[in-house]
Amino acid sequence: MKYLITYASATGNTQMLAQAVRDALPPGDLVNFGSTMMIGPHDIVEAKRAYVGFWTNRGTCPDAVAEFLQRLAGKEVFLFGTAGFGESQDYFDGILARVREHVPNSARIVGEFMCQGSMPSGVRERYERMLDDPDQETRARFLIENFDRASSHPDETDLENLKQAIERAR
Repeated sequence: MKYLITYASATGNTQMLAQAVRDALPPGDLVNFGSTMMIGPHDIVEAKRAYVGFWTNRGTCPDAVAEFLQRLAGKEVFLFGTAGFGESQDYFDGILARVREHVPNSARIVGEFMCQGSMPSGVRERYERMLDDPDQETRARFLIENFDRASSHPDETDLENLKQAIERAR
């Protein structure tokens, strides 16, 4: 089955997932691999399935991914993404629900995967500055702890879980 893999990655986390998707699938059926800006209309026509990756931006995917998803009428779609927070599958499910809103009704979601992803060091620095405000200290400590947990993700377990999700969708 012909497929394409596209992604938006601000920090490299989602690009790492996209490469794991590529490694898990037969190379001869790949139509195109790259950022959403690199996938043309011909690629979409040729592919039966689109693997679409995103980083989480304000609780959903970035605008470029949302616009790309809207072009996938009649296609099979596998969504994968990363989020700086990730202790809860419910949190991931909420993000995926908002991303699915951009997929045309005629497309069929065949699989989904999300995991936590590391964040840039500037985010931790911003959280550390919040410690100076007594009203923000408890929240800042929570955010710093989450930042530190996220720093190792995506990890090998995340990549293996993604490959298993891909296998279930095949």
